[in-house]
Amino acid sequence: MKKLKTLSPSSFLRLLFAFFTLAFLIGAVILPDRKQMFDGLWRILSQPAKVSTNYFDYGGYSGAFLNAGLVCLICTALFFLPKAKSNAASVIAFLLTAGFAFWGINVLNIWFGFLGVALYCLVKRESLGANVNAMIFTSGLAPLISDLLLRYPNAEVTGFSWTGLLLALGVGLIIGFFLPAGLVHSPNLHKGYDLYSAAVPIGMTAFFLRAVLYTVLGGNLSDLKVLTDLKIASWSVCNVFCFVVFGLCIVFALLMGCTPKDYWNLMKDSGHGVDYSQKYGTAATLMNVGVFGLFIVLYYNLVGATFNGVTFGCIFCMLATCCSGSHPRNIWPIMVGYFCASLLFEQLFVGTNGTEYAQAINAQSIVIGLCFAGGLSPIAGRYGWYFGILAGMLHFCLVTSVPLLHGGFCLYNGGFTAAFVCVVFVPFLERFFKTKDERLAAKSAK
Repeated sequence: MKKLKTLSPSSFLRLLFAFFTLAFLIGAVILPDRKQMFDGLWRILSQPAKVSTNYFDYGGYSGAFLNAGLVCLICTALFFLPKAKSNAASVIAFLLTAGFAFWGINVLNIWFGFLGVALYCLVKRESLGANVNAMIFTSGLAPLISDLLLRYPNAEVTGFSWTGLLLALGVGLIIGFFLPAGLVHSPNLHKGYDLYSAAVPIGMTAFFLRAVLYTVLGGNLSDLKVLTDLKIASWSVCNVFCFVVFGLCIVFALLMGCTPKDYWNLMKDSGHGVDYSQKYGTAATLMNVGVFGLFIVLYYNLVGATFNGVTFGCIFCMLATCCSGSHPRNIWPIMVGYFCASLLFEQLFVGTNGTEYAQAINAQSIVIGLCFAGGLSPIAGRYGWYFGILAGMLHFCLVTSVPLLHGGFCLYNGGFTAAFVCVVFVPFLERFFKTKDERLAAKSAK
C-alpha cells in the first residue's frame, strides 16, 4: 500500500486502467460460455456495430468480455508510450472505450482512427505519446469503420473486401488527422459544462461523414433500429462483476488511507474544470470510482433496466467522468430530471395516438441517454440541484432525436446531445442566475 500511496496521479491511473483490463480478461475466462470465447469474438468483429449492438448477443458473454479486455489492453499499452501522461481526460477516454467495447467498439475497428492520429503527429512533428487521448477518442466513430469494412455502400452485410479496407483506412485517416484540433477547441462551445467534451468534434465529424458518404455519394444508410436482440442479458453476470470490481476499488481506497472526510471534500466539489486525482489525491479518486460505480449500478437496478451488453457498457461510460467532475452528489439531480421527464411526458403521451410510449425510464434508449446526461453534472454542481433537474429533462427531450444527424455512427451521441443542452441552457443560466459560490459570497457580504 505504501507504494500505491506514493505513485504519481499519472502512474496510478495507468495502474487503474490495468486493473480494469485484468478484470475483463478474468471475466472472459471464468464465464460459463468460455469455450465459445474466440468464436464469439470473431462474430463481434464480422458484424456491424451501429446503434445499440448488443455484444452479449453477437459474441456471448465470454466473447464480449474478451473483446473488452483486449481493447482495454491496447489502450493501456498506449499510455506507456514515451511522453504519454494519464489525466482526467485519459480516464474519460479509457472508460468510454471500455464501456463501448460491449456495444460498438471492437479490437479491429479501433486501429483506423489510431493511424489517423499517427499521421497527424507525423505532419505536426508531435509525440505520439502526447496524443494518446486523441487516439482513443477516435474510437467514438468505430461503428462507421465497421460499416465501411463490412457493407458500404450496401444496406446488407457483404463481408470484408479490399475496397472496404481501403475506404475504412481513408476515412480513419481523416477522422484521426482532424480530431486533435477539434478536441482543443471543443470546451469553447460548452464552457466546461459538458464533461464528455470529445463528443462535440466526434459528433460533428460523424455528421459530416454521414452527409458525404450516405447522401452525396449515395451509400445505403440502414435503418436506425436495434440490430441485435437486446433481450440477451444477464442480471447476475453484470451485477456480480460490478459489485466485485467496484467493491475492490472501495477496499483499496480505504487501505490507501482515504477517510470519509477526504471523500466528502471531493463530493462538495462542483465538478467544473477539475481533475480529482490532482486536487484530492489518488485514494479519494479511487473511492469515487467505487462509490460512484455502485451508485450507477443501483440506479439501473432501481429503474428495472435490462442488463444486456449495452446497459453493462453504459455503467462504465457513465463512470468515465469519475475523475473529471461527476460524483453521486452532483449527478443525482440529472437522474431525477430523467425520471421526472419520463413520468411527465408519459402522462401527456398516453392516448394521443394509440401507440405504446417508447421513452419509459427503463427503455433502452433512455438508459443510454442518461449515461451521457451525467456529463452535465457541473451544472448541478455550480448552480444547484434544481437546475441539474432541468438540465436532465432537457437532455431527455433531445437525446433520441440527435442520432438522425449522424446516422447512428457516433457512439458519443449522448455527450453530443449534452453539448446542445449547454449551448441553450448555460447562456440562460449565466445571464439570469448566480452560481452557488456567488450566492454564498453575496449572502456573506450582507
